[in-house]
Amino acid sequence: MDLILKYFPSLTATQVEQFRQMDALYHDWNAKINVISRKDIDNLYEHHVLHSLGIAELIRFKPGTEIMDLGTGGGFPGIPLAVMFPECRFHLIDSIGKKIKVCMAVAEALGLQNVTFRHCRAEEEKATFDFVVSRAVMPLTELVRLVRKNISRTARNGLPNGLICLKGGEMDREIMPLKHHTMVTPLKDFFKEEYFSTKKIVYVSI
Repeated sequence: MDLILKYFPSLTATQVEQFRQMDALYHDWNAKINVISRKDIDNLYEHHVLHSLGIAELIRFKPGTEIMDLGTGGGFPGIPLAVMFPECRFHLIDSIGKKIKVCMAVAEALGLQNVTFRHCRAEEEKATFDFVVSRAVMPLTELVRLVRKNISRTARNGLPNGLICLKGGEMDREIMPLKHHTMVTPLKDFFKEEYFSTKKIVYVSI
């Protein structure tokens, strides 16, 4: 939790408490339904919560912004972002029902009022949003193909509407087909921990 305050010292008391509660909630749920690897659960704040909040370093969503989290898994990056941006709306989808069950339980325990959920495949979700965010591992071109239909044509932020992915490793080949629409930002520009040395935020305008 101290790691979150290190980089986001201006959190409200409510936000601090919500982030603090995540530790016990995820440990409890992960013992029942494995949404984070057993080896990694003790790195919850660094590898999952702070990693998710890298998106908040790229863009501070304006109130009213609508964001879909594709392949949310245990709720990342959607749930940390929903805590960070309480005046925005988040829609978390995943094709695995038990993962959505965990997300719903965590969000309810945290008292989040700005999150909705759907157990479905990306192809099935037809609603539109300002941004789609994802930690999904599928190739960038495939992600863009899946979410193009979900990006609203009306922009309300300084950054044009599009896809924001959290990725790792070498990106040159993956972004090549989309390079004129893509911006890659190393997370080590924001976070100094070794874990982030190869992590990146990839933004694609759509």
